[in-house]
Amino acid sequence: MNIVKKPDRIIGPRLIRDEWDPVAAGKQVMARLVRVTAPHVKGAHDAEFVCLEGRAYIVEHDNDVQPGHGAGHHQYCVLSIVNLSTLSVERTIPIARSEQAFANAALPRGECFVPRILQIGERTLRCYFASQPPGRQAQTWYRDFDLGAKTFEDCIYRAKLKTAAGLFDMQPCHFYADAVAEGFTKPECNRGLYLFDSFKSFDGQLYVALNNFPGKQNGLARVLDDFATFEVLGHYNEPQSQQLSESSVNRMPDGTWMAICRNDSGNYHFTTSRNGQSWTEGRELPFVANGANSKPTFDRFQGIYYLGWQEATSIGGGRRSVFNLDISRDGQGWERKYRFESPDSFQYPTFHQHAGAIWVSVTQGEKGSTDRILFGKLEDCPQLPQGD
Repeated sequence: MNIVKKPDRIIGPRLIRDEWDPVAAGKQVMARLVRVTAPHVKGAHDAEFVCLEGRAYIVEHDNDVQPGHGAGHHQYCVLSIVNLSTLSVERTIPIARSEQAFANAALPRGECFVPRILQIGERTLRCYFASQPPGRQAQTWYRDFDLGAKTFEDCIYRAKLKTAAGLFDMQPCHFYADAVAEGFTKPECNRGLYLFDSFKSFDGQLYVALNNFPGKQNGLARVLDDFATFEVLGHYNEPQSQQLSESSVNRMPDGTWMAICRNDSGNYHFTTSRNGQSWTEGRELPFVANGANSKPTFDRFQGIYYLGWQEATSIGGGRRSVFNLDISRDGQGWERKYRFESPDSFQYPTFHQHAGAIWVSVTQGEKGSTDRILFGKLEDCPQLPQGD
């Protein structure tokens, strides 16, 4: 693969040797992944995870009635515990489902969707999820998991959204109002507000990207010290002629923020910000071509950026069947490290570093449907070439 770079920029030594085969490398990774989703599950999608003490704690949303993730109130959220040495699933524990009664609250009838997970203390994992009753405002909740007892608390709590107008329950209407105040004009949606990207720490502060998928809204939020409140710093929705959604965010070497956004009317768009508040109009960049409308990833491990994006090319007639993972020192010159090709799709992956390795969870399903989550090791942590 040719390195993409500015004509006047010297990128330095290649990160990947000339004989490297991204397709073969992708096949090797896929061959060692294991199914995390329980055997009785019919539809599964959009996993996230954390690793600690030799285990991966993986959250996903499932249903037991049909492939895909459009099963309405049958959608529920679970946590699976995977042994990193054996890759065996030790336990699968329910988080939340429609109309579930907890000690302090009961969920309405509606889907429980898009779970996220964060370690908030030595012995606590916090699991977030959206409860979406039809025709009413969705609400993001969280439930804490005790690592010692391996059990969830009996209570759930409402996550909060902090905007320029004040502090609110984390509901789509408040995210929408904040965007409208900055010129957003698309219709309001009462569902679809999610903690979308992985939690990422920069300069000792935790951040996460927010998304309203049906409303095509995107924003950067700071996670406050209670790990329950998300402060909206800025929105990036331009140009509104596009259908931008589901972003992944990182910081470049000079401190600039960069987000890659899914586009439901074309190729991925990129936007940047000096302060996380004011963002440039999104645009296509030459190192991502023929992109499909699916979740991107944008991580940094050991000083190397990893940019993941879905290619529109189809394998065996499947949808979301090609996913590229490119690497770079500076976010401008990119080399292809992995090309994941599967007729059963390779979509919505998540990557995290732990104990000298990079681990991956990914959604698969026949012809691009979503019926299982796979998990395993991507690679050992990268080592920079001599002289770096």
